[in-house]
Amino acid sequence: MKQIKTILAVTVLAIIAFSCKNENKAEIVTVPTATETAVETEKQLDPNASYAKAEFTVEGMTCAVGCARTIEKKLAKMEGVKSAKVDFEGKLAMVEYDEAKVTTNTLEETVTNVSETYSVKDMKTVEEFGAEKSL
Repeated sequence: MKQIKTILAVTVLAIIAFSCKNENKAEIVTVPTATETAVETEKQLDPNASYAKAEFTVEGMTCAVGCARTIEKKLAKMEGVKSAKVDFEGKLAMVEYDEAKVTTNTLEETVTNVSETYSVKDMKTVEEFGAEKSL
């Protein structure tokens, strides 16, 4: 009789242990995120605006990725800037901007606000960028 009670107790415990399989599975939720390309495409340019081109030297850059790319991104995100390119090798920045919204002073302020080590020299407005002239 003792064996029957033991077998019955083990069976009941096994049924209870294996019948309650409430496994908690992690819920996977996909959340849409904004990307830089989405932000750049939202930037609206005025088709009637008068665009000017400015070239200037950026002093104090030490690397192409950290310095030149950062300055280029900051300039490109400015309201009224159509395009911005910073050449690390030549220490040259080329910016096309809406004259009604951006001035050469605001371009210089943007570069110097990225870091105290950067300075702008030889700021000039041009008809064509130096790289385009050589093509």
